[in-house]
Amino acid sequence: MTQPIYAIGDIHGQLGMLEQALARIEADGGPEARVVFLGDYVDRGPDSRGVIELLSKGLDEGRNWTCLLGNHDRMFSMFMEDYPRNDARLLVGYHWLHDRIGGVETLQSYGVEVPEGIRIYELHAKARQAVPEEHCAFLNALPDYHQAGELLFVHAGIRPGVTLQDQSQDDKIWIRQEFLKDQTEHPWLVVHGHTQIPAPQHYGNRINLDSGAGFGRSLTTAVFEGKQCWVLADTGRVPLLPETA
Repeated sequence: MTQPIYAIGDIHGQLGMLEQALARIEADGGPEARVVFLGDYVDRGPDSRGVIELLSKGLDEGRNWTCLLGNHDRMFSMFMEDYPRNDARLLVGYHWLHDRIGGVETLQSYGVEVPEGIRIYELHAKARQAVPEEHCAFLNALPDYHQAGELLFVHAGIRPGVTLQDQSQDDKIWIRQEFLKDQTEHPWLVVHGHTQIPAPQHYGNRINLDSGAGFGRSLTTAVFEGKQCWVLADTGRVPLLPETA
């Protein structure tokens, strides 16, 4: 019998939703369940710190968990470097602390306020004092994909026609339209998040699990046995079938 693999979409600081999702997984698959987290643990929601603490504690305890890198996680990590960097994949005029990105909420979860008029070097110094080194180490160690049999788990997607070993990290955590519009069959069923949609969707060659938790909507948990997929709800498994044209 195939061991189930559970996947959780973009969390974005929603600790309560994450705890509920893990409770559903344990009820369905037990405490040793194999779980893949699709990245974007921070920004927008109220408790990015709590999310990182929960995930890193689980890894330290030897849980069968794989935590993937998301673009928001990398932006946070870049800000926390000795000299803060800005991700070059952002639009001109955007940065991690922009209202639409959510870095301010992440810093607030560590007790760091962002008053009007503060300069980046001043805020950076406060963040370096407040954010534990272990949290930075957690972010810096995140892999950018996980392949298991016929499934490929990745935060944003892959560039069609490029072998897995030649995929860039930028694409794996940032790509959108080139991947989303492609309808050709990939070597695996690609399970991803990054692009929020109202509800999880199976497109045949890919499954999107980002249902907008960062904006107060639901956090999606799915379970896979081979390529067969279910959404995990409070009432149990609900089949997620490929959409029909």
